[in-house]
Amino acid sequence: MTTIKGSAPAKVNLTLHVTGQRSDGYHLLDSLVGFAGVFDEITVTMATELSLTVTGPFAQGVPTNESNLMMRAARLLQAAAGVTAGAAMTLEKNLPHAAGIGSGSSDAAMTLAVLAQLWDVPPLSPEDPSVLALGADVPVCIIAPHPLRMEGIGEILSPTPPLPSCAMILVTPKVAVPTGPVFAGLTVKQNPKMAAIPAGLDFMGFSAWLASQRNDLAGPACALAPDIGAALTALGRQPLVSHAGMSGSGATCYGLTRTMGDARQVARALQIAHMDWWVVPAELL
Repeated sequence: MTTIKGSAPAKVNLTLHVTGQRSDGYHLLDSLVGFAGVFDEITVTMATELSLTVTGPFAQGVPTNESNLMMRAARLLQAAAGVTAGAAMTLEKNLPHAAGIGSGSSDAAMTLAVLAQLWDVPPLSPEDPSVLALGADVPVCIIAPHPLRMEGIGEILSPTPPLPSCAMILVTPKVAVPTGPVFAGLTVKQNPKMAAIPAGLDFMGFSAWLASQRNDLAGPACALAPDIGAALTALGRQPLVSHAGMSGSGATCYGLTRTMGDARQVARALQIAHMDWWVVPAELL
């Protein structure tokens, strides 16, 4: 029986500038999106019907019905390609959900990729409006693991100059930070765009450039959940961390390091000091 596997990486908003708000309520963003080498794992096997099973350390609370983004992605591909077959899908949930690292969107993007292989149909393009309709982060996740500049509501994607080889520590304190209230806490919606990314940056130059940019949602998120500020402070105090920031609307924060060895050393220190936080070292892909 045919089985296809895929790894869905964590999406990290290395910057996140909120540049406006449309009349329909959607916020306009300008973000440098990278991907970290830590993954949810997806397995699909040919079947007569569509089904989803969720395992792994973050399986609790993940729906397996039609509300799940993986199921919606599968239905979308079925309809677009005229597929009558089904698939038994298994998600090993290693990434925290609703944590600002787009794990649901990454799962949906990888679902589209592995099901296209399983069903032997053309994959959906990130430019397809129906892909954006799944979620604002799905198009950029389809192009993972390549870093991209993401603008608009997620539909404007452009390549970046090569980023330096480096690593990071991802830290998620155990707090719930709903996206809606974070955006609602942003008093100024018309903010400057992200500066152009200079070509040829080395690690320290890249860190300095990131420090000159923003995540406009960090202030509102920290006001709602002070543990996010504590995570940023803890990362920033580590001598091996050159820059610390928050991803998305939180609660995940990241600290940039020169090497994976440095990232592992920092991660061990934070794991000991904050045993209730999710802390993982990862390469910037």
